[in-house]
Amino acid sequence: MTDIRTETVPLLDGSALRLTVAEPVSAIRGGIVVLHEARGVTDAVRNLVQGLAGDGWLAVAPHLYHRDGADELDGADEEVQQQVDRLEGEQVMADTDTAFGWLAEHGITPDRMGVVGFDLGGAVALLVAAKRTLGAAITVADAAVSAAPAHGLPALLDAAPGLTCPWLGIYGGAAGGEPDPEIARLRDAAASSQMATDVVVYPRRGHRFDDDPEAAADAWQRTLNWFDSHLR
Repeated sequence: MTDIRTETVPLLDGSALRLTVAEPVSAIRGGIVVLHEARGVTDAVRNLVQGLAGDGWLAVAPHLYHRDGADELDGADEEVQQQVDRLEGEQVMADTDTAFGWLAEHGITPDRMGVVGFDLGGAVALLVAAKRTLGAAITVADAAVSAAPAHGLPALLDAAPGLTCPWLGIYGGAAGGEPDPEIARLRDAAASSQMATDVVVYPRRGHRFDDDPEAAADAWQRTLNWFDSHLR
């Protein structure tokens, strides 16, 4: 199994960014920045980092809550939201840039760099894909798309027309199986970027679509296929 480790990178503001990293055991195909969910670097995030490395990608997950000394949150939803509300968009983008810089230091060129994120990280992944030069992006989320994910960052609907690379959105459907009009609006906004885009919506049995093992497996395969197709 691919080993996973944590590195620390000093930043200009005096803080130190922690990076959860996994390297392929064989040749490196490219690099992926993994952006964590609202609860931080959870087991699901670590498994994604490890799984991507197992498919040949150098994977790195920046700990976006490092300025508060937090890695993974296990408190109530209200506490998690308070942590998200403390995020500053400029700092989030700077931390993401540091992760891309780490990949560059390991020989990965921008066209072979991708970004993927869950939930909060999924929103940021789309924003990164609209503001930076990279090869491909994937958003995995079931949150609203019309609100800003953090102070100082735009809503996804506003950012999507500016996508600069192929983008895949993976979402859970609305409660009751009804089509979610916000996801439809996001699909149209992303398509207007003239980049290759796709939006996949899975029915939800519980809070998240990946409560269904078949949906989770299909989403994982789509993730691998998207990076395989666009990072060359």
